[in-house]
Parts: sequence; C-alpha cells; structure tokens
Amino acid sequence: MDQKTVPTMGAQDSPDAVYDARTLGTPKMLVFGLQHMFAMFGATILVPTLTGLSVSATLLFAGLGTLLFHLISKGKVPAFLGSSFAFIAGYATIAPMLPDEAGNLAVANVELLPYACLGVACAGLLYLVLSALFKAFGAARVMRFFPPVVTGPIVIAIGLTLASSAIQNASTNWFIAIVAIVTIIVCNIWGKGMVKIIPILLGVIVSYLVAAAMGEVDFSRVADASWVGLPVLWHNTVFSLFGDGFNAGIAITAIITIMPLAFATMIEHIGDISAISSTCNRNYIAEPGLHRTLLGDGLATILASLFGAPANTTYGENTGVLALTRVFDPRVIRLAAVFAIIFSFCPKFSAIIEIMPACVIGGVSLILYGMISAVGIRNLVENHVDFTKSRNIVITALIIVLSIGIAYSAAGAIVIPVGSITISLSGLAIGSLVGIIMNIVLPGHETVKAFDGTEAPGDGKESAAADNLPLEGPDPID
Repeated sequence: MDQKTVPTMGAQDSPDAVYDARTLGTPKMLVFGLQHMFAMFGATILVPTLTGLSVSATLLFAGLGTLLFHLISKGKVPAFLGSSFAFIAGYATIAPMLPDEAGNLAVANVELLPYACLGVACAGLLYLVLSALFKAFGAARVMRFFPPVVTGPIVIAIGLTLASSAIQNASTNWFIAIVAIVTIIVCNIWGKGMVKIIPILLGVIVSYLVAAAMGEVDFSRVADASWVGLPVLWHNTVFSLFGDGFNAGIAITAIITIMPLAFATMIEHIGDISAISSTCNRNYIAEPGLHRTLLGDGLATILASLFGAPANTTYGENTGVLALTRVFDPRVIRLAAVFAIIFSFCPKFSAIIEIMPACVIGGVSLILYGMISAVGIRNLVENHVDFTKSRNIVITALIIVLSIGIAYSAAGAIVIPVGSITISLSGLAIGSLVGIIMNIVLPGHETVKAFDGTEAPGDGKESAAADNLPLEGPDPID
C-alpha cells in the first residue's frame, strides 16, 4: 500500500508522522497494536455487557469486521471497527435485559436477542444502499435527506431513552457507581496521554476493583470457565431463528424499530472518516472514497449481527490514539484486530466481563448515555442549525418528544396489528421516520455543500420565522 496515492487534506505532513510502521521494527508495531486494542476495549466490551450479547463473539467480529473493512477500503484507512452504542436502544426495546434473583436487570434475553440482531443486520443493508447512492449521485444530494436537524435530535433521543436503565443499574450500589463516574471524569479532564484516551476502560476497571474489594463480585463463574473455547454458539445467531418457532411479528417489529437507527451511525461514520482524514492529513473521503468505507462498515455490521455480535462502527477512541502516537499506518490497526480475535477464544476472559456488577455498568452508563446525547447536541451546534426557523423547531420537537414520549409511555411502543402479525413501533423508530418525512415535506431546505465537492441547491423557500409560530401559547390577558 502506497500512502502517496492518497490525496492530502492540504496541510504539511508532521515531521514525526509515521506512515509505514515497519520502519519502527516489529516489537514497537506489536506494542502500538496492543495500545489500539485497549483503546477500543472498554467501549467495545461494554455493549455486550449492556445488551446481553456474547463478549467473545463481540471481540471476534470486531476483529474480523476491522479486517473486512480494511480489505474493502484497499487497506488505506487506519480505522478500527468496534461495537456501536447507537443500537443499544434497539436491543433494549426488542430484547430487554431480564431481572436476576436480586431484581437487577442483568440476565440476557436469549430468546429475543437473535430477533434484535436480525433488525441490526437489516440496518446494515442501509449502509450498502447509501454507499451506492454516494457513488451514483454524490454526497450532497444524499445528505440533503439527513441533515443535522434530523440526525442531531435522533442521537439526543437515543441517549435520553436509555437513561432510565442507567439509573436502575446504578441504584443497586450508588457508591460504586459514583466511583466509576468520578474516575471517568478525572481521567477525561485531567488525564494525560493514554489515560485521557481510555477513560471508559479505566472507569470500568477501577469501579470493578472497588466492587470486588467490597465483596460485590462472585468469581466462581470465572474459576469454572475454560481457558480456550469457541466464541460463537449456534443459538445466539440469527440463523437459529428460522424454523418452526419463528415469529414473523417480532421479526418485522425488530426490523422496523432498529433500521432507522442506522441513519445516526452512518452520519457518525462520515464524521469519523473526516476526523481520521484530518488527523492523518490524508483525504480518505476522496480515496478510497466514502462509498468504500461505508460499504466496509455495513458489511462488517451485517456479518457481526448474523452471528450474534453487536453492530460495528468506526471508533473515535482509536482516532485519539492516532493523534497521540503519530503512527498512521493501517497495519498497526490490523494488528489490533488480530489481538481482539485472539482474546475472543478465551471464555475465562469473557466470564470476567459477564460477572461485572450492575452498579459498575450503571455508573459507566450514566456518563456514556449522557455523552451520546451530548454528541447530538454538538452536531446541532457545530452545524449551526438555525432555530429561528420554524421548520427546524418543529422537526426537532417532534423527533425528541415522539422518541422519548412513546418510550416512557405505558405501552412503550405503538402497536399495529396486521392480520395475524402484531408490529410494535418504538419511539425511536416513530421519531426518526417522522423527522425524516417532515424534513422532506416542509419548505426551507438550505443548499448542501458536501465534502466531496458535490452540491445540492435548496428550494429557495424560507420557512416562517420562529416568532410567528405560537409555541408559547396565547398572550396573557391584561
């Protein structure tokens, strides 16, 4: 692979930048690879912990997905694919965690998880569609349907929808939960070097150790687990669904509920590739192109989901490591992927993760879910979404209120019977679809100028000013 074939972002290469890690020697390459694996580690293994999916399968398909991504993107993009948090709400809706003997939501819903994975696999198909559209029409015409005023509120709603589960888990032991929160905050704000890169992982480790010291952890499962084993079990895969017990209603519900969440992750993917391009001073958006990176991400997500692992996404944590080390060689990322695959074949390691106390998960989740919502807010702010326009206020309001309101309603979803099949639409599904439709229907589209040089003109119709819309009710009577 020749990095010179990749156009730059217009800046001068840093004198200490390394684009071929082979010049550093094999030992240093291995160390850099391990560092990248641990950078993604905390967030990646947290997703199966929150959803009930297999930790071993997660690590296996994070590694395989990364290698597949590199194959499709011509081995030019130094990106690692780990577990996506955007789909946690989908898993929680279709296959909510079940209470254990103590009443904590810590038991995997093994019967419904394959249905959720089916929905995520179908969501991965949207990546393929978007990839083809980017290739055919250019980015601007496609992104006109998914502007920040739509994607930002969706991401905000994802974090807020998950908030109650974080509180419920944290309330099992608030002291340990607070230890996790404080550790993450201290590492993220005052940490230096790698400490600042992996605050989530350190928060998990420190609070886990405190919980163990307080007698909150039962290590008997770890002792019983073998050192070597297969990471994938047939009953955890999507393929196990198809038989006499297949429930078409649940399958359709899962697909409709989870597929819209892909819009947020696809936008996140574009942002991550842009960030990696800026960090490495290589225009990966132009070469190998977003159509290739989206295709790689989508296929990795489909592959992982079919075999019972979480959806994959490009990881910002690893972009931080790139910026820290100045080693931009994709070979180092592929080494990290190989290390993840090796760890996936150790059931004893998986058992250590699976016995993690609910209070540890809750403390970390409080920060994590809040950060998800904060990303949505940042999306709105950085893209200068104009809330003096009524269309933007209406779209944002409908997405957030429908998503959260339906999620916390008595039913928790909108149930639609279709013959013998019952379809349940989650708040996120309804909110996302309504937001996309309203953005298409309402006038006032702005001109979209995309990163690949393409442009989509606006409709030239400005929406009414915000003060012309009676959002605050009637004027008070004097």
